[in-house]
Amino acid sequence: MWNFLKRILIGKPLKTLDEESQKLGKVKALALLSSDALSSVAYGTEMITTVLAGASATALWLQLPIAALVLILLAAITLSYVMIIHAYPSGGGAYVVSSKNWGKGAGLVAGGSLLVDYMLTVAVSVAAASQAITSAFPELHKFMLIISIVLVLLLMGMNLRGLRESANFLMVPVYFFIAVIFLMLIIGFVRVATGNIPNQIATNISSIVKPISIILFLRAFSSGSSSLTGVEAISNAVPSFNEPKTKNASKTLIIMSIILAVFFAGITFLSFAYKINPLTSSGTVLSQIAAVTMGGNTTIGFYIIQLATAMILSVAANTGFSAFPMLAYSLANDKFMPHLYKDRGDRLGFSNGIISLSIGAIILLLIFKGDVESLIPLYAIGVFVPFTLSQSGMIIHWFREKGSYWKIKSIINFIGALISFILVATMFVLHFKQVWPYFIFMPLIIRFFLVVHKHYQSIAHQLKLDKRELKKMRKDYSGAITIVLLGNVTKVTVSAINYAKSISDEVIGMHVSFDIDKAKENKTTKQFEEFFPDIRYVDIHSSYRNVLIPTSEFINSIAKKAANKNYSLTVMIPQFVPKHHWQKILHNQTAFRLRQKFVNRDDITISSYYFHLNE
Repeated sequence: MWNFLKRILIGKPLKTLDEESQKLGKVKALALLSSDALSSVAYGTEMITTVLAGASATALWLQLPIAALVLILLAAITLSYVMIIHAYPSGGGAYVVSSKNWGKGAGLVAGGSLLVDYMLTVAVSVAAASQAITSAFPELHKFMLIISIVLVLLLMGMNLRGLRESANFLMVPVYFFIAVIFLMLIIGFVRVATGNIPNQIATNISSIVKPISIILFLRAFSSGSSSLTGVEAISNAVPSFNEPKTKNASKTLIIMSIILAVFFAGITFLSFAYKINPLTSSGTVLSQIAAVTMGGNTTIGFYIIQLATAMILSVAANTGFSAFPMLAYSLANDKFMPHLYKDRGDRLGFSNGIISLSIGAIILLLIFKGDVESLIPLYAIGVFVPFTLSQSGMIIHWFREKGSYWKIKSIINFIGALISFILVATMFVLHFKQVWPYFIFMPLIIRFFLVVHKHYQSIAHQLKLDKRELKKMRKDYSGAITIVLLGNVTKVTVSAINYAKSISDEVIGMHVSFDIDKAKENKTTKQFEEFFPDIRYVDIHSSYRNVLIPTSEFINSIAKKAANKNYSLTVMIPQFVPKHHWQKILHNQTAFRLRQKFVNRDDITISSYYFHLNE
């Protein structure tokens, strides 16, 4: 039944040879990897104007220079990640660059920051989408958290079906949003150029310039820079592109950044030209711009823009689903995350990464009850710390590797690193109430990485074999003893004893009895002796109804005997297997507890013998 449902939900398994068919071209990759970055134009300008309007309505003119600075940072980041894609084509982005140039410590900070940030990406995006849905249908407001969780599960299912299928689905909302916003900007610019702005007059910058504090400017700039989250995702997913991977990935990144720059600049300009004030209206800045541009908030054009915005916000979380598994794979490949993140699922995607991301996002939604706007600064800090480390790391890379135009490239990386560092410092100082959790979860994540890495190193050291150790480890046993742990004498017992006799020189049947009634115990003994007269049988009575202690004591005594005779010792635990999985809960777990009791002993071998039931 489960396999049937799995095939319906996820699809038929793909062969390993089909991996190339799952690679992405530029058109599909743009849809799959740009949704987070492009959706940020729905709130990027608003975050700038909200901070400025909170200080003074006359400070709104600052959105233009702040937007220009954001665009400069976007250009530097884009060029930097294009360089990263070509310099480190195996994927991993900021994690790989930081590790190679600053060392593993910096790499783990970058990797850990992005892992959490992708969880926040999913949580923030689905929460924003559920808010858009409940705004259109107010009666659903009380179900907003449930809607958010359902959206996460739907995205998880879609991504478990594979890269190409999720890309096919995302092409509709992403390209619909791009077309609609382009059309809105064209109409808006025509309105401004012709002066056809209802009840609005474009503001004269020179007439309202007043002294403002650097704190206000930096606060607005740091808030608006959240528009750049998601830009780094393409560099993490280079292996997912068609050949030539680096060329296609870098082109996709440049196309995405150009679209993002045009949208952000255009929306900010129209916000200024229309004199939009987010504090004087219940609508978002984008919805107010759409209303003015399309001739009112009851027109078809207005509703189309709102629909496109809701759709892009709904799928913006998919960038996290695309980037998180690839980053987790890179960390697992370096033995800083469990190796299960290297495993590919039925559809050749990194299923464990997709599922882990979904669980993390749902936990965040439950903790913050679906209201995660307050986490936007933390969301941004998770990106700008890796931005700073990766761009400064590329400066080290160019000074070490040189190459063509390396000085110019270093300057570009320096500009990006400097602005990113200023943003990080600003967020830590001005948004400390929102970003303080970073100082808690980051050390915990780094600690987790190091513990995992130490474990894998320890295993590698213990398992490494050389010729000298081989001679010491090789042991020729003189014989073998097998203890078969018994309950009642059944078909399971017969099969287990038969197998034990085939592999051992000496077989011992051991039973632990609880009953005070000697007749019952004598019955078990007589049955065993009747079926196996040539096998030694041991019955140990437990007054406290404990199986583990008497079993352990008996095994200890036989282990000493085996060591003296140079025999190997195997403890066999027979167990019947019900036909249906649900039937397992109807039986006690004695076999499991016995295995757990002896699994850490190195002087015995634990063997499970399974007898399969037909009904």
